[in-house]
Amino acid sequence: MERALQVLDGKWSTLVVRELLSGPKRFGELRAALGTPSAKTLTDRLRVLEHQGILTRTVHAEVPPRVVYALTEQGHSLSSILHAMLLWGEANPGPGARPR
Repeated sequence: MERALQVLDGKWSTLVVRELLSGPKRFGELRAALGTPSAKTLTDRLRVLEHQGILTRTVHAEVPPRVVYALTEQGHSLSSILHAMLLWGEANPGPGARPR
């Protein structure tokens, strides 16, 4: 459990993994999907996840350069954890939330 918590440290790491489960994305696509992280915050999270072996960063030699982020096999293995979190959140809405 400790290793999973190290990887999914904080809101943005978890949400980045969630977004990449549907396939590779560029930085701008990730930022738009997540809504509010600053460019620095997202860059920092992506670097940490890359260092941990959860995602890859591929730079395509184009003008301007195109950078694509994708989950590794290890990153995809987190899908069951995120799915369990989704089910728990749906079954246990926060205070004042309407049950589904």
